[in-house]
Amino acid sequence: MWKLLQFEVFKIFKKPRTYIAFAAIAAIVLLIQVALLINGKEYVKFMLSSLDDTLDIPYTQIRNGYWICFAMLNLLLIHVPILVALVSGDIIAGEANMGTLRLLMTKPISRAEMMLTKFLACVIYTIMLLIWMTFLSLVISVVLFGTNDLVVAKEAELLQIEKVDVLWRYIAAFGFATVALIVVAALSFLLSAISENSIGPIVATVSIIIVFTIMSEMRIPIYDNTVKPYLFTTHMLGWKGFFYIKADEDGQTIRGSIQNLPAIMKSLAILGGYIVLFVGSAIFIFKRKDILS
Repeated sequence: MWKLLQFEVFKIFKKPRTYIAFAAIAAIVLLIQVALLINGKEYVKFMLSSLDDTLDIPYTQIRNGYWICFAMLNLLLIHVPILVALVSGDIIAGEANMGTLRLLMTKPISRAEMMLTKFLACVIYTIMLLIWMTFLSLVISVVLFGTNDLVVAKEAELLQIEKVDVLWRYIAAFGFATVALIVVAALSFLLSAISENSIGPIVATVSIIIVFTIMSEMRIPIYDNTVKPYLFTTHMLGWKGFFYIKADEDGQTIRGSIQNLPAIMKSLAILGGYIVLFVGSAIFIFKRKDILS
């Protein structure tokens, strides 16, 4: 199984279109960084304009590598699922379309093992994509802009996190984001097991994410109390919870604290449940699929 996994990862990175995702992330991050180097203060003012009348905001201190990484994560993690679907939506349907899936099944390996191997290859791709995004958005931003306290806007308040209390939060946030993107990979993987061409699963995955995201963002009571709590898109932004810090009675933030850790763990559990559901369904369907005709 290990050799098959190596072969599947090799096949993913052999295709030129695999690198579209890495190039797209690099282009977006670098464009944002260049723009913030030139007009960073104006952008920060625009982002926090709603709080400018009530709070004395230290714009110069806010624009540092930690804050810029936080801003980019809010932008990138909305679009990265599309890039994940480019690979996971093709990994089975693409081979079925080319006719190589039947050849692969001649090897002494069960269908379940083959499916798990292909999904693990998708997970490796997703993790490498997140590592690349982490390097560009966090490491390069810190090099270019330095570090300082991180100021995070939450509704009508600003939360200030001490510089020494930030890095571990990013590690946790990227870990959470990895789980969230693996859910997308699992969904696209499931659709790929059903389809006979790679375009269908990719388009379907993106469409489902768009519809679910709209439902997650709409504040309609009938959705808030029934469907919304169980949509995976509702929990994909749970990484932000690591940056919502507790404060004492005097309004001073408490180092190392998280406002609502149980909510973050609940979101992780729901996302994990979706992964098991999607991958399990994909294996169940594929084991009964006719791949000879």
